[in-house]
Amino acid sequence: MNPPRDGRLGVGIVGAGRVGPVLGQALAGAGHAIVGISAVSQQSRDRAETLLPGVPILDVTHIIERSELVLLAVPDDQLADLVAGLAEAGAWQAGQIVVHTSPQFGLDVLSPARSMGAIPIAIHPAMSFTGTSVDVARLAECCMAVTAPSPVLPIGQALVVEMGAEPVVIADEDRERYAEAVVTASTFSLAIVNQARALLEQAGVEDPSRVLGPVIRSTIDNALMTNFKAGDVDV
Repeated sequence: MNPPRDGRLGVGIVGAGRVGPVLGQALAGAGHAIVGISAVSQQSRDRAETLLPGVPILDVTHIIERSELVLLAVPDDQLADLVAGLAEAGAWQAGQIVVHTSPQFGLDVLSPARSMGAIPIAIHPAMSFTGTSVDVARLAECCMAVTAPSPVLPIGQALVVEMGAEPVVIADEDRERYAEAVVTASTFSLAIVNQARALLEQAGVEDPSRVLGPVIRSTIDNALMTNFKAGDVDV
């Protein structure tokens, strides 16, 4: 593996769900070279080709071989087996940066790669993804949780800044609490919006989103204000 030049990295993306191609486009916009992406289903292949035109779709082992930075954007339940399997195959390279995007895992899940000399970093964007270019613009308002060994923490923070987001350092032992907070916010928000939309549809409102949008956004903005309490809400 050749050393990076001028801070630009050859980036390989494992996973073409809603997250991987978006972060890949953001990294490409920062000047990094996307050397390949893995995609299995036709939907994921279409997403990869739309967001990363011209980037070859490769199998995972070829992506690892070509990359200075490997971005693992796979479902949580696949991550551990993927990292371990690639270690058993001898795929990881010394000095290679390996980043996963799971909220619930910290650095332990990357231990098999780390034992082979890879540099482990956990980065999670705290936002809901559509898997479209709209998400790239939304990164500007997004925070990303960064967990990494102290000597390489600046690398993780720099990658987040390059993607247009704000890095928030989360200690490895606090990763579980972070994940719970993110899942709670996203799950309850979705459930409440869907319930309110259904009620407005039953009331004959043709465009429930237009009615709910200002209420939800202003209420959430108010709730996130320092010292704002539930009793202060007035709708």
